[in-house]
Amino acid sequence: MTEPRRFTEPATDPWKGLRGVMSGILILEAIVVGLAFPIVAKIAGGVTWMSGGYLGLLFIALILACGVQKRPQALQIDLGLQVLVILGGFFHWSIAVIGVIFGCVWIYIVYVKRDVEKRIERGMLAGQEPIEE
Repeated sequence: MTEPRRFTEPATDPWKGLRGVMSGILILEAIVVGLAFPIVAKIAGGVTWMSGGYLGLLFIALILACGVQKRPQALQIDLGLQVLVILGGFFHWSIAVIGVIFGCVWIYIVYVKRDVEKRIERGMLAGQEPIEE
């Protein structure tokens, strides 16, 4: 069996752009979760300590998650936050809808990340050259 070909690193860092997109999505999601406060207050019977605390902590966690996007486990953290947003449906169904919509975005991010990894492995990104052995 032949050993797979190895290639040089891409000319530009593809992960830098992906980290920026992931941070931007987290900020956008935090804004949308913050906008859920009035919905819970008006439609769901008012903001209780439990629902307000949950949404507040979720809001803060989404913003803080932007700072860990360089870590290898960042995507797992982001997907875990999605589960927490969907679980917010216990307070009002609209929060679960926010989680499902952004969950679809995160599933697409997982797809893009895997596609870039495959392209790097095959040497298909700009500036990649075969390594002569």
